[in-house]
Amino acid sequence: MSSIVKKNIPKDEWEQRLTKVKVNKQDLNQLVMNYLVVEGYKDAAEQFSSESGLAPTVDLQSIQERMDIRHAIQSGDVDTAIDLVNDLNPEILDTNPHLFFHLQQQRLIELIRKGSFQEALEFASEEMAPRGEEHPEFLEELERTMALLAFQDSIDSPVQDLLHPGQRQKTASELNAAILLSQSQEKDPRLPNLLKMLAWSQEQLDERMIYPKIENWVKAELVLQDENGNNLQDISM
Repeated sequence: MSSIVKKNIPKDEWEQRLTKVKVNKQDLNQLVMNYLVVEGYKDAAEQFSSESGLAPTVDLQSIQERMDIRHAIQSGDVDTAIDLVNDLNPEILDTNPHLFFHLQQQRLIELIRKGSFQEALEFASEEMAPRGEEHPEFLEELERTMALLAFQDSIDSPVQDLLHPGQRQKTASELNAAILLSQSQEKDPRLPNLLKMLAWSQEQLDERMIYPKIENWVKAELVLQDENGNNLQDISM
């Protein structure tokens, strides 16, 4: 079976190709503003609006409301988050049983985190078990959460990820998306999806050619590698 000979594009040729790609600055500004608004960075959105002259697409007060709710979840104060959501729009939780279950799950996790095991057992029995009967698809997640009680040291628990800050972030993001949908806004920022498309495009190109590409998405530096993946040189964008 013959191997595919990949086309090798040198640095200067690749740079020439990049200079021919014209990107509208206004489009870039809108991408940044979209990200700040959707993710709830109110202060950053205000600052960026002042610097770019681009007006936010929503009332900034609505961003503050979402920030307060996100902060409550990320601080472990689920009750306050639920109260704030209901003040904003009670239909959000009334019409989304999966979301409400995940909020209750997060509340159970916080009780276990604090060592309130008896209260956690009562809460699971009185509030969550009935929902598991109504929605059998919730039972596996409930059982997984209750497994936290079986380990005095969370480090040894196979479900220790539930106590990781990332779990709070996951719940906060799900709630944030639901609020945005209720306000007829985009629930996901466009910028991460564009980065995913860029990563996919590079994977497709990797099969056909050797070229300077982005390896570190934080630094956004172009790196030239040989066919074995060894860096030949770095090129700053």
